[in-house]
Amino acid sequence: MIVRTWHGRTRLSDGDAYEAFMKTRAAPDYNSVDGLEQLFFTRRDEDDVSHFLLITVWNSIEAVKKFAGDDPGVAKYYPEDDEFLLEKEAHSLNHQVFFSQ
Repeated sequence: MIVRTWHGRTRLSDGDAYEAFMKTRAAPDYNSVDGLEQLFFTRRDEDDVSHFLLITVWNSIEAVKKFAGDDPGVAKYYPEDDEFLLEKEAHSLNHQVFFSQ
Protein backbone atom coordinates (compact mmCIF):
# COMPACT_ATOMS: atom_id res chain seq x y z
CA MET A 1 0.00 0.00 0.00
CA ILE A 2 1.25 3.49 -0.90
CA VAL A 3 0.25 6.80 0.71
CA ARG A 4 0.89 9.71 -1.65
CA THR A 5 0.82 13.34 -0.54
CA TRP A 6 0.85 16.61 -2.44
CA HIS A 7 0.82 20.18 -1.13
CA GLY A 8 -0.30 23.33 -2.90
CA ARG A 9 -1.06 26.92 -1.93
CA THR A 10 -3.52 29.50 -3.24
CA ARG A 11 -4.43 33.00 -2.19
CA LEU A 12 -7.08 32.88 0.52
CA SER A 13 -9.41 34.69 -1.88
CA ASP A 14 -9.05 31.78 -4.36
CA GLY A 15 -9.43 29.02 -1.76
CA ASP A 16 -13.15 28.37 -2.22
CA ALA A 17 -12.86 28.31 -6.02
CA TYR A 18 -9.89 25.94 -5.90
CA GLU A 19 -11.71 23.70 -3.45
CA ALA A 20 -14.66 23.51 -5.87
CA PHE A 21 -12.28 22.82 -8.77
CA MET A 22 -10.64 19.99 -6.86
CA LYS A 23 -14.03 18.40 -6.15
CA THR A 24 -15.35 18.68 -9.71
CA ARG A 25 -12.20 18.15 -11.81
CA ALA A 26 -9.47 16.44 -9.80
CA ALA A 27 -11.53 14.04 -7.66
CA PRO A 28 -13.20 12.36 -10.66
CA ASP A 29 -9.79 11.99 -12.32
CA TYR A 30 -8.29 10.34 -9.24
CA ASN A 31 -11.32 8.10 -8.85
CA SER A 32 -11.08 6.94 -12.46
CA VAL A 33 -7.78 5.16 -11.75
CA ASP A 34 -7.95 1.51 -10.78
CA GLY A 35 -6.00 0.98 -7.57
CA LEU A 36 -7.06 4.13 -5.70
CA GLU A 37 -8.19 2.99 -2.27
CA GLN A 38 -8.93 6.28 -0.51
CA LEU A 39 -8.79 9.99 -1.16
CA PHE A 40 -8.57 12.91 1.27
CA PHE A 41 -8.51 16.51 0.07
CA THR A 42 -7.72 18.79 3.01
CA ARG A 43 -7.51 22.56 3.41
CA ARG A 44 -5.99 24.82 6.04
CA ASP A 45 -6.34 28.62 5.86
CA GLU A 46 -3.48 30.61 7.31
CA ASP A 47 -3.32 34.40 7.09
CA ASP A 48 -3.87 35.21 3.40
CA VAL A 49 -3.05 31.71 2.06
CA SER A 50 -5.04 28.49 1.71
CA HIS A 51 -2.94 25.33 1.99
CA PHE A 52 -4.19 22.21 0.28
CA LEU A 53 -2.86 18.80 1.28
CA LEU A 54 -4.00 15.87 -0.82
CA ILE A 55 -3.59 12.44 0.70
CA THR A 56 -4.28 9.41 -1.46
CA VAL A 57 -4.00 5.75 -0.64
CA TRP A 58 -3.13 3.35 -3.46
CA ASN A 59 -2.93 -0.43 -3.53
CA SER A 60 0.52 -0.39 -5.24
CA ILE A 61 3.17 1.84 -6.78
CA GLU A 62 1.98 0.57 -10.17
CA ALA A 63 -1.42 2.11 -9.43
CA VAL A 64 0.28 5.42 -8.58
CA LYS A 65 2.08 5.26 -11.93
CA LYS A 66 -1.27 4.80 -13.71
CA PHE A 67 -2.27 8.14 -12.24
CA ALA A 68 0.99 10.10 -12.15
CA GLY A 69 3.05 8.62 -14.98
CA ASP A 70 6.29 6.67 -15.18
CA ASP A 71 7.95 8.71 -12.41
CA PRO A 72 5.53 8.55 -9.50
CA GLY A 73 7.52 11.19 -7.60
CA VAL A 74 6.60 13.91 -10.09
CA ALA A 75 3.53 15.92 -9.16
CA LYS A 76 0.59 15.84 -11.56
CA TYR A 77 -1.09 19.11 -12.51
CA TYR A 78 -4.11 20.21 -14.50
CA PRO A 79 -4.06 23.21 -16.87
CA GLU A 80 -6.49 25.00 -14.54
CA ASP A 81 -3.96 24.85 -11.69
CA ASP A 82 -2.15 27.79 -13.30
CA GLU A 83 -5.15 30.00 -12.45
CA PHE A 84 -5.00 29.19 -8.75
CA LEU A 85 -1.68 27.97 -7.40
CA LEU A 86 0.96 30.36 -6.08
CA GLU A 87 3.62 27.90 -7.27
CA LYS A 88 3.77 24.33 -8.48
CA GLU A 89 5.77 22.03 -6.28
CA ALA A 90 7.69 19.65 -8.52
CA HIS A 91 7.18 16.52 -6.46
CA SER A 92 4.62 14.48 -4.61
CA LEU A 93 5.74 12.17 -1.82
CA ASN A 94 5.07 8.45 -1.93
CA HIS A 95 5.30 6.47 1.29
CA GLN A 96 5.13 2.70 1.54
CA VAL A 97 2.83 1.66 4.37
CA PHE A 98 4.56 -0.91 6.55
CA PHE A 99 1.94 -1.04 9.31
CA SER A 100 -1.70 -0.05 9.70
CA GLN A 101 -4.49 -0.88 12.12
